[in-house]
Amino acid sequence: MCNMRSCRNKLRVILVPYPAQGHVTPMLKLASTFVTRGFEPILLTPDFIHTQITTTLHSQTEISFMSFPDGLKNDQPRDFFAIETVVENVLPVHLDRIIRTVNKDASVVCVVLDLLASSAVEVARRCGVSAAGFWPAMLATYCLIDAIPEMIKTGCISDTGSPQNLEKAQFLPNQPMLSTEDLPWLIGTPAARKSRFKFWKRTLERSRNLKWMLVNSFPEEYIDFKQLKAASQPKVLLVGPLNKHAIIQNSSFWEEDLSCMEWLEKQKQNSVVYISFGSWVSPIGEAKVKSLALTLEALGLPFIWVLGFAWREGLPEGYSERVSRQGRIVSWAPQMKVLQHRAVGLYLTHCGWNSTMEAIQCRKRMLCYPVAGDQFVNCAYIVKMWKIGVKINGFEEKDIEEGLRKVIEDGEMENRLMKLYMRTMGEQARARVMANITDLVDDISELNGQLHLKNVDHHFFHL
Repeated sequence: MCNMRSCRNKLRVILVPYPAQGHVTPMLKLASTFVTRGFEPILLTPDFIHTQITTTLHSQTEISFMSFPDGLKNDQPRDFFAIETVVENVLPVHLDRIIRTVNKDASVVCVVLDLLASSAVEVARRCGVSAAGFWPAMLATYCLIDAIPEMIKTGCISDTGSPQNLEKAQFLPNQPMLSTEDLPWLIGTPAARKSRFKFWKRTLERSRNLKWMLVNSFPEEYIDFKQLKAASQPKVLLVGPLNKHAIIQNSSFWEEDLSCMEWLEKQKQNSVVYISFGSWVSPIGEAKVKSLALTLEALGLPFIWVLGFAWREGLPEGYSERVSRQGRIVSWAPQMKVLQHRAVGLYLTHCGWNSTMEAIQCRKRMLCYPVAGDQFVNCAYIVKMWKIGVKINGFEEKDIEEGLRKVIEDGEMENRLMKLYMRTMGEQARARVMANITDLVDDISELNGQLHLKNVDHHFFHL
């Protein structure tokens, strides 16, 4: 299925996101920057999310959308391993076909693939198309994955990814100390952890064949980025955060409950806690849902809580009715609008990268409760390096009260947030992203003999 317009002589870029909300959102924003540089981007996704995306973005005419049959049954869970099967076994056949079909009436000059969809690397090579990787998370987590061979060599981890007799370690120079349980692949059962680590090793090996790696991040001051660029293969280009630099701002898979915005208008400034644990992993479990619910009620905190219907069984009986004046429970919220609102003073978050960047963009302090994957590394930066949030260990009253106290008593946190905002979203950051996108466009142009692209209008940020 495809909504491509007939457009000969266009130079096309095919973008292949990993099919999860936190990956599709930044990939769509990257696609919008390609539009402004004279390319026609095509976003390729499996059927199970294609309709959701195109329904949300029905008015977006500059990005084309294509889908492929994923082979998943309607009742099959869309967990990591099911999606890995789709990306590994189903995607390559259809991507090959689509590249060759599109090339009949236009030139596919580049495939941009989420690093978690690394099976596309060989397809691009076989079709004679340049390939760029896309890392939707922070630079530090990319460096952590990139350091796997060195970590095995030095004995930090085993060849199956298990930590070796360490409680806390500094896995990268000048980086925060991490618990051995904080490594991104240490999720689930021992068998699941080994499978995830095998996935990452395979992904890393394939990434060595990429020409560029586009990272949705900014140069953390604790990483020697010049040394990284000199030593890295592929060539690393920082193109983030994309939150503020893209035309597309809303690409939610789910319908947003806008009623919470009306409720927010009636609340005092900086009084509301916004709570969201993301869309990808099971949030926190029913027992913790109940614990957090009772704590919010006991403390009388005004709140907006994003909680899917599947997890509301953890709420105490009659809870929603009891707290109907105190707060709002919604299945999905217009997150940026909520975070930008004057009434929201605090964000209780799982520390997903997109959410972290949105919190910085809206200059909201954070209570951090990482759940899985790269969220632990992000949390370490938020709490230890940037000092714009506080980590909590649970949802009992004492946990939330202590976290609130630390946030309120830190009189410099607001200033640190503003400084970080300027470093990541200000004029210099905007110029850096522009320069890196230009660098990529020039490389693509030269490789494809399309040097006229260098003269395309470079003023592409409509802020």
